[in-house]
Amino acid sequence: MARQRFMQQFARWHIWLGWLVGFPVLMWTVTGLVMVSRPIEEVRGDHLRAEPPIIETAELVFPADRIGPASSVSLIAQVDGPAWVVVEPDGGRYRYSARDGSLIPPLVEDEARRTAEAAYAGEGELESVTYFPEDVSPTDLRAPFAAWQAHYSDGTNLYMRASTGEVVAVRSSWWRVFDFMWGLHIMDLETREDTSHPTLIMFAALSVIGALLGCILMFRRRKARVKAE
Repeated sequence: MARQRFMQQFARWHIWLGWLVGFPVLMWTVTGLVMVSRPIEEVRGDHLRAEPPIIETAELVFPADRIGPASSVSLIAQVDGPAWVVVEPDGGRYRYSARDGSLIPPLVEDEARRTAEAAYAGEGELESVTYFPEDVSPTDLRAPFAAWQAHYSDGTNLYMRASTGEVVAVRSSWWRVFDFMWGLHIMDLETREDTSHPTLIMFAALSVIGALLGCILMFRRRKARVKAE
């Protein structure tokens, strides 16, 4: 008799938890389905990036006497020739010509336009090129540095770091759908980065408890069916 009362109590808890966590569970399922409906390479816009040209290294110049302490140095192909991208210990980034070793100034609009046209492999037409300072980052970039945005007619935004001309992101219309779904999935539509906050943990824990109660009630129903037979 006591066991039956416990099971009845479990059933009531299960119903109340079902009402409480039903919407979050449905939301997690729907957003998860949307996010896995296309390959991650397509979400990242890999198919919209052109292959960079091969760099001939025979006559490259490395400006060792001009570069101070650096945490990394990398060689990249750019529209006006190869360049060394130097990252300083404090996070500063600069570029030097790999042809004569001279310091290359930050990206201007004309170079940003040419860089975007060389890096984009989609079918859209370039509609605008816009500069965003460090403190006004677009919602589909959310990066702590100044950048140029090249916007295409198919909805694609291509972003270039202003200080070095590096192509840092390709944001398609589908990426923005994925990003919104990710924000819903982790219940963080503001930054879409916090995957461990109290609201998410609470609903996840309640969902686990509800699922465990449901598993316990399955045995109750099975025994009741056996007795009825």
